[in-house]
Amino acid sequence: MPKTGSGNFFEDYRLGQVIDHATPRTLQGAERALYHALYPARHALHSSDEFARASGLHASPLDDLITFHTVFGKSVPDISLNAIANLGYAEGRFHVPVWPGDTLRGRSEIIGLKQNSNGKSGVVYVRTEGVNQHGTVVLDYIRWVMVRKRDADAPAPETHVPEPSPVVPPDTLFIPEGLDFSHYDFDLAGEPHRWSDYQVGEVIDHVDGVTLSEAEHMMATRLWQNTAKVHFDATAREDGKRLIYGGHIISLARALSFNGLANAQIIAGINAGAHANPAFAGDTVRAWSEVLDKAETAAPGVGALRLRLVATKGGAAGTLKGEDGRYPPDILLDLDYWALVPE
Repeated sequence: MPKTGSGNFFEDYRLGQVIDHATPRTLQGAERALYHALYPARHALHSSDEFARASGLHASPLDDLITFHTVFGKSVPDISLNAIANLGYAEGRFHVPVWPGDTLRGRSEIIGLKQNSNGKSGVVYVRTEGVNQHGTVVLDYIRWVMVRKRDADAPAPETHVPEPSPVVPPDTLFIPEGLDFSHYDFDLAGEPHRWSDYQVGEVIDHVDGVTLSEAEHMMATRLWQNTAKVHFDATAREDGKRLIYGGHIISLARALSFNGLANAQIIAGINAGAHANPAFAGDTVRAWSEVLDKAETAAPGVGALRLRLVATKGGAAGTLKGEDGRYPPDILLDLDYWALVPE
């Protein structure tokens, strides 16, 4: 019996299949330190225990995207080891905060399959959830990924393409227990802008940029135990380039958005997301945001902003698609999410 595995290919998946992912991960403050070193992340709630306690929490939770990357990484060996590209996200909810010392594991269900017209690959749709050591779901989301076939002549599975909800209803967002922004310290947070200062349709240019390097993106991808071949093996792509992990772009853009959205402290939901174009070492990533909607919450002093976060390697802030309705080559990421901010 072979002792090594080559991972799953498109023809290996079946609709309704449930996969429990290996290697639970205990997260500590070290992951936070590395995350803040790799990205210019500095939102106060995820940086300071004292700030978090003043906001009604017992300590500073780990950054929401640490949770996302960890759960995502658990799924890679089973779902996207042989991926060509991760394509998009929907229906993401962060259920409870993750604290240093928590142990996360992942599980995915195959909810859709569609072979591509070239017969060499197909799109796999999965619903993935992350669970902590108490059996509590901390995160769940849908994603879809293009995966190679092992054998181009293998029969295609029956096509089923799910239709995710275009937006997570704001009244279904999970608010961390005890969260209270009634006495929020805007000086310590870094900016004076509150929920009422943002207007639907407003576009915010986050100004700064970060040039991608091979070393940083591979270190970041390994941090989350993401083993997808295209991120490390230059021979896995015909162009001989290592593809930057899409989550690396998400975290860079989120960190860059601090300039203008310093008080968007918590990511509560992911409505939709698309990795519009690939990114490679040498690209310089910039970001802009658009306010799509606003909602009140039941938590004291806490409002929700629905934001579009766009990562680019050029082009003007606010320009998303061409006249043909397609993303231009400069757009890397289009992420629609809910953030919790002080009212």
